[in-house]
Amino acid sequence: MPQRPKLVLVGLLSKFPWVYEAAERAGIDLILVPRGDDSPEAARRARAVVELLPLDIEGDPDGALAALAERYRREPFGGIMAGNEVAVTFVARAAAQLGLTGLSEQAAAVVRDKRSMRQHLREAGLAVPGFVVVEDPDGWTDALTLRFPVVVKPANGHSSFGVIRVDDRDGLEQAVTRTWKLVESHLGGYDGLATEARVLVEEYLDGPELSAESLVHRGQVRVCAISWKGELTGPYFEETVLRAPARLPAEILAAIEAEVVGAHRAFGATAGTTHTELRLVGGVRPVVLEMAARIGGGGNMHYLTHVSSGIDLAAEAMRLYLGQEPLCWRAEPVPSGHAGCYLVPIGAGGRLKRIRGLDEVRRDPRVEYVVQTAAPGSELLSYPDWSGNPAVVLSRHGSDADTKAFHDHLARTLRVEYEDQVRADPDHIRGETP
Repeated sequence: MPQRPKLVLVGLLSKFPWVYEAAERAGIDLILVPRGDDSPEAARRARAVVELLPLDIEGDPDGALAALAERYRREPFGGIMAGNEVAVTFVARAAAQLGLTGLSEQAAAVVRDKRSMRQHLREAGLAVPGFVVVEDPDGWTDALTLRFPVVVKPANGHSSFGVIRVDDRDGLEQAVTRTWKLVESHLGGYDGLATEARVLVEEYLDGPELSAESLVHRGQVRVCAISWKGELTGPYFEETVLRAPARLPAEILAAIEAEVVGAHRAFGATAGTTHTELRLVGGVRPVVLEMAARIGGGGNMHYLTHVSSGIDLAAEAMRLYLGQEPLCWRAEPVPSGHAGCYLVPIGAGGRLKRIRGLDEVRRDPRVEYVVQTAAPGSELLSYPDWSGNPAVVLSRHGSDADTKAFHDHLARTLRVEYEDQVRADPDHIRGETP
């Protein structure tokens, strides 16, 4: 009997089931490198996980790489895949050292640094908002050359953490200072890239936001799904809804795909899976905001892709990292409906008491997944001091209009309640968007 392939999955929370289920469908065994905030008991129960391999990739990346190489020497595995943003550069480095399929270290460095992404897009002749890199908090005046409104963000951030819209000069210094402090406290140097805290200020682009999920095999990019995120106008850009497929004219979808493919070439992303965020300026002109070399949203973008395109995104990504050709390169999948993702808004933040209405939502036949990411008593931080959404609801529908109506229903139904006497501590460890 042939041996099942094994893949190392680095840092995907076990409470997010989609990638684990895809591995089980694909007949792939997972060696899980758990995140520090994941419990060993929960990680062992995740589907397809046959081994836990604790590695301190943030605190001791060299030691973690040495331990991983020793594990490979004892019993080789077929591939390695990043499960969160922090793991991207480590995984690229490990793949290069072990001779496995993956993003190059150079490309990983580009997609983990928004400054570098902007520069590479500009050099490739692609659309880029005006931007300035602030090298220290007192350098905020360098951004006064930009056209307001502007957006202040960490150069190596994720999940809208520390992202603030500023409409005029008066608010710029305060926003840069606030984001700078968040970067120093929580992002500085944690993946070996940004050894010094830096902040990016760029011109705000007006228009709806989209995301594109892609597979890349031997340099060939396939855009698998395009999702609609809606009008995120700030000041803190909290994501709440995603709908797939995005309901857009064919010529605009083609322009989005062309921009995404161009960004892959500009960044040197020739292998793996990516999550690209864009703005549709004026509702017609796509502009890439950033790219992540992983499945978006802790894996929930797999669900939107699977339903809206028929492509089993997580399973195909794992095949890629195992050095195999994705099945969708030879057989065209069939969509099975419209998919919705509702991220329960954090609101004011504080110590979580309950999410009112969640049990009712679990019983709704349109709902396929409800994942509560924060237990009662957890401290949640509102944007821009963000610590993760309290729950995510994934649902299947017959049309985009039905999906939108259901999200409106959820907005009326679900309410996050906090204990009045305790507020969240902004120095708590942050999670990643579900």
